Amino acid sequence: MKPIKRHLYSPIAIGSVFLTLLIIAFGLLWILIPPPPKVIDMATGFPTGLYYQFGERLKTELAQEGVKLDLMTTGGTVDNLALLNEPNSGVDFAMVQGGVADIGKYPKLVSIAGMFYEPIWVWYREAAFKGDGGLRVLSQLKGKRVSVGNEGSGTLALSNALLQISGLSDGDFRAEKLKPDQAINKLNSGELDVVFIVAAAEAPILKKFYEISGIRLMSFDQADAYVRNLPYLSKVNVPRGLLSISHDLPRQEIQVIAATATLVAKEDISPAMVSLLLGASYDILKSYSRLQKVGEFPSNTGLDFPLHVDAEIYLKDGPSFLHRHFPFWTAVWVGRFVKIVIPLLVILIPLFTYIPAIKNFFLKLKLAQVYEELKAIEKNAFNPGLKEKNYKDLEEIERRVGNIKVSMLDAKELYDLKGHVTDVRNRLNILG
Repeated sequence: MKPIKRHLYSPIAIGSVFLTLLIIAFGLLWILIPPPPKVIDMATGFPTGLYYQFGERLKTELAQEGVKLDLMTTGGTVDNLALLNEPNSGVDFAMVQGGVADIGKYPKLVSIAGMFYEPIWVWYREAAFKGDGGLRVLSQLKGKRVSVGNEGSGTLALSNALLQISGLSDGDFRAEKLKPDQAINKLNSGELDVVFIVAAAEAPILKKFYEISGIRLMSFDQADAYVRNLPYLSKVNVPRGLLSISHDLPRQEIQVIAATATLVAKEDISPAMVSLLLGASYDILKSYSRLQKVGEFPSNTGLDFPLHVDAEIYLKDGPSFLHRHFPFWTAVWVGRFVKIVIPLLVILIPLFTYIPAIKNFFLKLKLAQVYEELKAIEKNAFNPGLKEKNYKDLEEIERRVGNIKVSMLDAKELYDLKGHVTDVRNRLNILG
């Protein structure tokens, strides 16, 4: 039993146990703080839309950091929200048009940032409104043939909201739910009078309207009223020729109302991915400057969903120190290591304050064992039959006491013990 106790109280045994526990704790935390994925999926929209084009540019930027971005084409915002909200869809991010979502239906989604303005462009055949001096207010749509956007699109959601607030019902005009290409073909052939389409000024789909003769863009005379009633919208002035200088579109300065295209994600998204996507977006959006000012986006305004906490910090203060000075994956692993070490330090630092007390306890325990043995020798000192055993036990005690190492602060207790061992030997000698 004594050899077992001796090994149990040895510094090497204590250090080994401590190191083992430290490795176990570190391993558990390493598992509980997983690294960000190297492959992510993003729902966009039609291949001809700016959501998809924006996704393609993000894909290029992320590939340079060793992250693969897979794009999924959809019918638009409503489809994107449904995919993002479906746990088994595999979609991590989605582009969403502001003002479309009923956030109560999507409690586990968060905004990463607003990326760019998406005006609702209302293209109309000039001949259909010739007597009215052009289309200026939506009440003029009564009796007209109007494409309000396809099912699952943000265009349909926003156009319905505008028409409803304008006091127009389905019976007031002939509504058709068409995809952009279908609407363009019908407008070109004269089968439609008006086409609603929500798209950024840089969206490739808008170029298909340029070649259609006899069409104009609506200027919203009531833009301020719509913005006051629908806070997720913004009023944007569009200078003459902004869309196309060569086609002189629009032919005069107009004002439109715009939603904000937002990057949305699941609430448990990796903070490192948030930082990576926002950093890449800043570089991409430098070229999106037709309607918004340089540096206006990414933005934390015009969002439907709560802003992700790490996105809020990034938009306010920029990238973290690690992501500012190190390559992405280096910053990820260093940051992950720090997140593990800090909780360990919170646990270990208080323990370190108890080390002197623990050390003193074990020293006292070791000295107490020696004193117990000395008491046994003194008790047997008057027994002649145990004389040889007493000397042998005392020699063993002297050997062990001579091997005890203590700090300068504990030297007095060791020398007191040595003095008491000498006293016992002197007593044995006198009795012997």
